Amino acid sequence: MVYFPSILPIFTSIFLILLPLSQAQLNSTFYSNTCPNVSNIVTNIIQQASQSDPRIGASLIRLHFHDCFVQGCDGSILLDNNSNGTIQSEKDAAPNTNSTRGFDVVDNIKTAVENLCPVLCPAGGPTWNVLLGRRDSTTANQAGANASIPAPFESLSNLTAKFSAVGLNVTDLVALSGAHTFGRSQCRLFSNRLYNFSGTGVPDPTLNTTYLANLRQICPQNGAGFNVADLDPTTPDVFDANYFSNLQSNRGSFNRIRSYFPVLRLTNTTNSADR
Repeated sequence: MVYFPSILPIFTSIFLILLPLSQAQLNSTFYSNTCPNVSNIVTNIIQQASQSDPRIGASLIRLHFHDCFVQGCDGSILLDNNSNGTIQSEKDAAPNTNSTRGFDVVDNIKTAVENLCPVLCPAGGPTWNVLLGRRDSTTANQAGANASIPAPFESLSNLTAKFSAVGLNVTDLVALSGAHTFGRSQCRLFSNRLYNFSGTGVPDPTLNTTYLANLRQICPQNGAGFNVADLDPTTPDVFDANYFSNLQSNRGSFNRIRSYFPVLRLTNTTNSADR
């Protein structure tokens, strides 16, 4: 079973954290007259999609994250290339190509909202008031996507710099990494840890040996790298805090956060995130 009780507030929280701009235009009742059921509409579409695609919740969170890190949460990642070349789609940026997904669900949400409301509006949170009314971007920033979106292999200094550029600190970095508590990752993003960690010719010694064996079954050494593995081996389709407890027991496919435990004092952060 797939659980998504808290995905929508997570989406809107990320929007608010990453884009502190145009606040004068935002309020929690922006759509109360023109689209009062927008939250229910969005929730229903996501729940329908999750029935056939357990990854979709994680994919949508990642899609929003990649949008927000480039000129704010303005939907610019949704824009396609145009015929006159004035828009170079962020979909074709290196962090997004053959990687970001969920665009079809966004299109379905857009269609459902437009069928019931005179305007298109973003998702609101079901448990607290969220400031709404952000305007969609009419331009894309492919270069910004290539430069600003955090990559799986980056150093702590690069990661903290990119988060700092959008007003986030180290605690925010660790907390937002918890979105990897569900969803999948392509083998090519972590296969070096399975076979040739840091050029040593052997696996990353910090990986749990049973977990390593499981990942190797999914990600063969000479494979193309496009197989996908659960980011959370314990509850792969549930939005919970197990991502952090998995890291503390050396069961995390991404190396960048686990290797920074001493610097980030991750235990305190993860305990707070769990609450």
